[in-house]
Amino acid sequence: MPFVRVLKWFAIVFAALVSLAGLALGLLALRPASTTPIAGAAAIAALERVELGGVEQTLLLRGRDRGNPVLLYLHGGPGAAHLPVGPFYSEKLEEEFVVTHWDQRGAGASCEGTVWSELSVARVVADTIELSEHLAGRFGGGGKIVLLGHSWGSVIGALAVQQRPDLYHAYVGLGQLVHGRRNEELSYEWVLAEARRRGDEEALAELAAISPPYATNDELGLQRTWLSSYGGSIYAAERAEEALWPILFGPEWTLGTRLSFPSCFTASLDALWDEVETIDFPAQIPRLEVPIFFFTGRHDWNTPFPLVEEWAARLEAPHVEIVWFAESGHMIPVEEVGAFQEALIEKVLPRTR
Repeated sequence: MPFVRVLKWFAIVFAALVSLAGLALGLLALRPASTTPIAGAAAIAALERVELGGVEQTLLLRGRDRGNPVLLYLHGGPGAAHLPVGPFYSEKLEEEFVVTHWDQRGAGASCEGTVWSELSVARVVADTIELSEHLAGRFGGGGKIVLLGHSWGSVIGALAVQQRPDLYHAYVGLGQLVHGRRNEELSYEWVLAEARRRGDEEALAELAAISPPYATNDELGLQRTWLSSYGGSIYAAERAEEALWPILFGPEWTLGTRLSFPSCFTASLDALWDEVETIDFPAQIPRLEVPIFFFTGRHDWNTPFPLVEEWAARLEAPHVEIVWFAESGHMIPVEEVGAFQEALIEKVLPRTR
């Protein structure tokens, strides 16, 4: 009888936990998107919808002073929006900039209503320029902003700066993608060499069945899986794991946005990746008219750092500098949170004055 009684109590407790989990999920589903307030009459902490290219898209704006210059962060992917993670690595930046995160057309909270047949690199670059004009005219910075492009975001960022240098104080290429075809070749070669070094027979067998250019996005995903497991994408994995909480529970996204994320990400990748593979910036962009900073992880083989070094050596610009992050791979903002913010404040902020 005591054992039966224990089972009954276990069943009651389990049922209560399931009910609480269901209630929490229900409340999460009903909760509108929001962001933590910032104190002060001049501050801004807001989620906004803005029309770009005829389509409403979502912005997160956070800063202590609306009179500060804008830092516009272009997320990676394509389609890898991460709006709720922005505040995780922006606390110090919010003191000096109006930090603006944008879920691009087809991604995150800007996915709904996307016409996938119209999604192209040129379309997202045009959205970037239109958004830059909007922000430059609204906040401090003398009619210009700082543009930061991460990974895929560095593709549209570099092209936007090439087309409209008058809008930008400076450009930061974070995990800069330089050459689509060579990017995949070098990344694959590094993973293959690492698998051989480790004697990883499972990886070697799977990698032997694929090679760039990949026939499908599943093949690309397989290579990226082994890349990540060997630290060539996220090097400081334990630190980066802290960003999982805001991705899962941060108030800037609704449950609906989170549930639609996988399908939107896949659709964005399908629509844009073929164009990404044609990128050849040393040939396409021999010169830029604004100061350039390449924030580069010493362990980044997602966008291999040797290609960044090659382009930086050839690129003509008022200022070209590689800023190295010794303990990072491809995800510098969440791998070296403090160093990332300090580098922007110490090296890039002075360019806005």
